[in-house]
Amino acid sequence: MTRKVFIAIGIAAMSLTATACNTVKGLGEDIQSVGQTGEDAIN
Repeated sequence: MTRKVFIAIGIAAMSLTATACNTVKGLGEDIQSVGQTGEDAIN
């Protein structure tokens, strides 16, 4: 029983970590896009 709980917690933690990585990557791409748009507007 305890082993199943630890496995479930581990799977949940890995899933949340993978989701967070995708979110941070998307945020970085959005910031880069805003910077590029601003640079294009200045030029």
